[in-house]
Amino acid sequence: MRLTVRVTPRGGRDAAEGWITDAAGKVMLKLRVRAAPTDGEANAAVAALVAKLLGRPKSAVGVAAGHTARVKQLELEGVTAEDLEKAFGPPPPRS
Repeated sequence: MRLTVRVTPRGGRDAAEGWITDAAGKVMLKLRVRAAPTDGEANAAVAALVAKLLGRPKSAVGVAAGHTARVKQLELEGVTAEDLEKAFGPPPPRS
C-alpha cells in the first residue's frame, strides 16, 4: 500500500498531526520529525515514526518517492486502509 505524507523536518517533535488536503484535492498525512533533512535522517525518522504508530517493524515502511521533497510516497507492507484509519483516524472525504 502507498501512503502520501507531507513532512516537516526539524519540527521539534516526532508526531502525526492528522490528515490534510492540498490545493489540488490530494489527501495526505501531515507528519513532523525532529531530524534534519540531511543524509536521509528525516526519511529514516519518518519511516520509524509511521512504523511505530502502525505497530509494524521499521522494515515494513520505506520511502518510495520524494526522497528530497516534503511530500513523500511511503510504501507500507502488510498495512490495510483499516490499519491506517485505526492509527490516524479517518481521512477527509475527497472533493
